[in-house]
Amino acid sequence: MDLSVITDAGVIGLRVLMPFFAIIIVYQCYAAMRRRRRPEKPLVSLYNPNSGGMIPVVFWENSIGRSKSSDIVINDLSVSRNHCVLLRRKAGWFVSDVGSVTGTYVNGVRIHGRAQVLIDDIITVGSTEYQLKRGDDFNSPLRSSKFFSKVSDKPAIQAWKLMFMITLFHLFMAVEAMFWNEGKNVYSPLILFGALAVVEWGFFSVSYFALRRVNFELEALGLFLTGIGVFMLVRQVERSAYTQLIAAGLGIVLYCVIVKFIEDPDKVQKIRIPMMIVSVVLLASSILLGGVINGAANWVTFGSISFQPSELVKTIFIFVGASPLDKLQTKRNLIEFIIYSAVCVALLALMSDFGTALIFFVTFLLVVFMRSGDIKTILLPVAAVVGAFFSMRFLASIIPAIQNRFNYVLARFGTYRHVWDDPQGGGWQQAQALTYIASGGLFGVGIGNGYFKTIPESESDCVFALISEEMGIILAIVIALAVALLIVYARAITTRSRSTFYSITACCAAGLLLVQLSLNVFGCTDILPFTGVTFPFISAGGSSMISCWGLLAFIKAADERTYSIKR
Repeated sequence: MDLSVITDAGVIGLRVLMPFFAIIIVYQCYAAMRRRRRPEKPLVSLYNPNSGGMIPVVFWENSIGRSKSSDIVINDLSVSRNHCVLLRRKAGWFVSDVGSVTGTYVNGVRIHGRAQVLIDDIITVGSTEYQLKRGDDFNSPLRSSKFFSKVSDKPAIQAWKLMFMITLFHLFMAVEAMFWNEGKNVYSPLILFGALAVVEWGFFSVSYFALRRVNFELEALGLFLTGIGVFMLVRQVERSAYTQLIAAGLGIVLYCVIVKFIEDPDKVQKIRIPMMIVSVVLLASSILLGGVINGAANWVTFGSISFQPSELVKTIFIFVGASPLDKLQTKRNLIEFIIYSAVCVALLALMSDFGTALIFFVTFLLVVFMRSGDIKTILLPVAAVVGAFFSMRFLASIIPAIQNRFNYVLARFGTYRHVWDDPQGGGWQQAQALTYIASGGLFGVGIGNGYFKTIPESESDCVFALISEEMGIILAIVIALAVALLIVYARAITTRSRSTFYSITACCAAGLLLVQLSLNVFGCTDILPFTGVTFPFISAGGSSMISCWGLLAFIKAADERTYSIKR
């Protein structure tokens, strides 16, 4: 039999195999995230000597007050809606008054700020007293559906096996990329695979042997997605593939730095103001120094190096929005964050980077909702943005500079749901994307063999179409789900997080990635207006890659196993 026939059959077999192999990898990553967790039992309990009742304390930080959104609700009119916070730190348990009217007392002494409480100490909240008891003193069963997300008792896949599967998948991509229709630089994908394997296994070795962490599934998922993004560039501009890999290495370094840096949420609280200033300066630099690319002045260039400051500010924005619970419930903290958010969104609007501005605004709504637990609190910010939009429209009618940028945005929205009305004009890019998504079929035409790669921004703003054409719609959907399910995982671990700082940062980081994913995929396919944002971990762009790994660090830190369990 002709060798070329055997080779072609083998490559086609790889195309069919890889989507299902990807499903197994993503499943194993998320299945492992639900395992190896502590038993479901109270950390401590609060005993009411007057009623004889006992309340289990299951969180590291617990709000106490009359509000129904409090973790421990006290039906006592002398208790403020948000009265105090009971929290655990390395040094023990503490209680902190958050501006209550009647004050909080420990053993009869009114506290100011945080005060440590020991077992059998009496905490007085309004006219109600509680005695701190050990968690083992609470004998009734917990209602798991309320306090804990369901986890599996099955053993998790070993980290090295998961890494081996991911490395094998990337090897399959390299082999497939070798057999493309132009036949140039046939072995270059294998060289790229070797460099990628060094980065992946180097990161794994540091985590497993140096840091002795027991769980590596979140990092494995990030590496899996990163490798796919790198190999999608190998047959376009090979240099860009190595640039993307270098950016991934820098992102991994940032990931490790953030995970270590935010280990103590009380210490990081002290640098919120400096971080606000740094992020505002970064965004302002885009306006003062940035060049206009695709209608938005969001790129800063130094020689041959260019980056997007707004991508780096995403990490800082979430960092600033979160705080430990006793700091979170102060009015000063909330006012600072609202002002800071308004400045960031306004600067992004001035750049005409409305896609990123939308991502920041939705993230702001997530932070506000998680701080209050009341969906009504997001109505005022939404009304403010609607008002700002009409104000900008009015200014655009009288100021030419604003009018030009505003008209560019309106032109983007003008093609929404009408790309086939003008497929050679305003709807050209999305019409091409839809055409090549369909031409890829279930299993794709092979890495490098597609034609969508010749379309501008195919490797960034419309990378979903590129993956669909070359690797098939099944794999494209699996990759999208791999990112989208991060919000489910982040929500599941918030009840076990050591601080609301971690809970908020994890959910908002995952939410930001989900919004960014949705704008990219649905914008490319004309389900949503085309905003030109990147596909997390997959789209070409060093700034975006570094930012995605920084956001992933917040999700990692929220997992209680990260700091408490070593191999």
